[in-house]
Amino acid sequence: KLFKKVAEHIIGLDKLSEFKAQGLSNIVWAYATAEESHPKMFKKVARHIIGLENLSKFKAQDLSNIVWAYATAEESHPKLFKKVAEHIIGLDKLSEFKAQGLSNIVWAYATAEESHPKMFKKVARHIIGLENLSKFKAQDLSNIVWAYATAEES
Repeated sequence: KLFKKVAEHIIGLDKLSEFKAQGLSNIVWAYATAEESHPKMFKKVARHIIGLENLSKFKAQDLSNIVWAYATAEESHPKLFKKVAEHIIGLDKLSEFKAQGLSNIVWAYATAEESHPKMFKKVARHIIGLENLSKFKAQDLSNIVWAYATAEES
């Protein structure tokens, strides 16, 4: 009942500009994690993010959580995935992304069947350029290679 009430409130808002990037990220992450389906709310959040001039206020963790949530909740939104991928491609470097964040991002794109070769290449180049992979847990590495194989990226 709580999730339904909150989602209906969010849907009823004229705009979502009062929500900070982390707040939006936390909302969709919570719904996906709790397996609470609310397609209209996911659509409203996606449209808001797509409508932003840029994603500069979104931290690496926010971006990772958002695409992970949409993939996990099986909420298809190609324009959202495209906007996030283009933002990642435009970053000078990916050092702000933790190992799990990178893993979750490529996993989300592969799971959602959202192709974005340039983003996959940028992430791969970043990982290849690291001195070592000691910060990557076994699950991170497993998810990464699974994502690249599934997305037919290399």
